[in-house]
Parts: sequence; C-alpha cells; structure tokens
Amino acid sequence: MKELCIGSNEAGQRLDKFLGKYMEKAPKSFLYKMLRKKNITLNGKKASGNEMLFTGDTVKLFLSDDTISKFSQSRTTDEYLTGQKGRGTKLDILYEDRHTIFINKPAGMLSQKAAPGDVSLVEHLIAYLLESGQITEEELRTFRPSVCNRLDRNTSGIVAAGKTLPALQKLSEMFRERSLQKYYLCLVKGVVRESSRIKGYLTKDRKKNTVVIHEGKEKDASMIETEYRPITFGEEVTLLEVHLITGKTHQIRAHLASQGHPIAGDYKYGDRAFNEKLKEQYGLSSQLLHSYRLCVPECKGVLTGISEKEIKAPLPSLFRKICADKGVM
Repeated sequence: MKELCIGSNEAGQRLDKFLGKYMEKAPKSFLYKMLRKKNITLNGKKASGNEMLFTGDTVKLFLSDDTISKFSQSRTTDEYLTGQKGRGTKLDILYEDRHTIFINKPAGMLSQKAAPGDVSLVEHLIAYLLESGQITEEELRTFRPSVCNRLDRNTSGIVAAGKTLPALQKLSEMFRERSLQKYYLCLVKGVVRESSRIKGYLTKDRKKNTVVIHEGKEKDASMIETEYRPITFGEEVTLLEVHLITGKTHQIRAHLASQGHPIAGDYKYGDRAFNEKLKEQYGLSSQLLHSYRLCVPECKGVLTGISEKEIKAPLPSLFRKICADKGVM
C-alpha cells in the first residue's frame, strides 16, 4: 500500500487526472477498475475519479510496489537531459524565489521541446531544481515546473517560469492577459529616427514555420501591434527598444522587416547580404533580438515576491560588441 498526500502542486485537479500522471503508463480502464474495487481510495472512502483534490487530501493505493513501479515513470536528472552526460547547463538566473524563477536564455536554446528528443530550457530548469533539492523525482511524477513565455530559439533574454503549480498558473495568466510589460532590444538595418506604434495582421504558414504581415484583415489573420523607439543610430543601423503589445509568432522580426528595417542576423525575414557581411566579420549566426526588460504589475498571493518588480537581462557579449563597433552603444 502506498499513501499519497496532496500538496499545493497537486490540488485543484480531478482525482483521475492526478492518478493518470502518477501512473502514466496505466490504462485508464485499469485506474477506473481499481477505483470501483476500492483498491484506490480518497480520504479513506470509495471514489469515482471525478472528485476535485484539495491540499491535505489523502490518496491510498492498495497495490503492490511492483504494480505501481510498472505503471510509473521515474526519470533522473540525466534522463531529463535526454541522456546527456554530466549536469545541466548552468542557468543565468536573474531572479528566483520559492515560487518563480526568471532566466536569461541564450540564443540557440529552445524554450520548450519542439520534438521528443530535444533538450530545452525546461529540461535544464528541471535538472537545476533536482540538483538544488528544490523538487524531488517523486514530485515530478505529478507536476512539472515549466516556462510561462517562449522566445524563438535564436532570440535571447528573459524567460519566466513557475516552480510551483499556483505560480505557474498565475504567471501564465498574466502573460495571456498582457498585464506584464515586455521590452526588447534589437539592432535593425537602416536609420530609424522616430518612435512609432504600428499595427497589422499576421498569418502563419505552419509547414514553413514562417509568418506574413498584411496591412488589412485577411482570413485566419491575427491582429498585431508593436511599439518601438530608436535609442541611437549609426550610418546603416539603429538600436531599437521594442514594446511587444501583442505576442504572436515571429511578430517583432516580421513586423519590423515589413517596415523596411529587418533585424540584423535574421535570415528568415532579414536582408541576406547584410547578414552575410555580419557573419563574415563577427561570426553572427542568430538575430540580434534580446528580451531585456520585464515590468511586473502589483501582485498578491504566491506572486507577492515579484510584485511591481522590473526584471532586466544584460545583452549577450557579441550583441554588445557589434553595437559598439557600429557606434550605437
């Protein structure tokens, strides 16, 4: 027999969903059969599976250790990193408390898996939490810490993550409702002398993983809005601060390119000749787009620690060097 005590990371979900996570290899029919036979109970009573769980509830599994082990999946730190040898990448942590963590993601790292074999920031985060003793392999059976916002693989900067379920839910809600203010720095081709707030419509080609910007409403298009101001400019480039008002796939990259100011190093939407020149001179292989500032509104509850905070991420060294050489920093 195994007794499980429901904590804050498991509360707020149905019993059958919880059991499906704890014994993820078990068929649903097996779980419901065990519930009917009272081989699985909730607070000492027979349960159907649709009950909502609360902190402090007790779930008892009157099953053999072999049965529980057969239907469970426990992964070590290395297995979270898809079999890579050694520990996870050392994270550039900008802020951390009991519930949240803000990381400066390097260009070249995925925010989340795109394919089963990928190692993303999420896997490195879980490895860090395991190594630092902030979460156990047992707890990972029913809750996985994760990121609340995503950056393109070759975009660097601030990624927020929830270390507990309540924080993950609240932070994700704030990103969806756009109550967090997100600011980026980017180096673009050409001289931009005035600030602007631009609108448009974006359609996505999922097969090619590209987007197209339209001036007018198109079928299946999403309305987008981007605000930018020039910080300083040189002869051929401008350093822009961009305020992302809506947050769609490749929005900043495609929207600025549609205005005639593609981001340096962006081969998907940018100027190839301009990019090749930077690649030859600096070895630049990713767009110079960096999520550098996040302004958090007043928060309560589990997010009290980040209430009205401003999180900043320093620019990558190559980004700074190119800006300095171009006279815009």
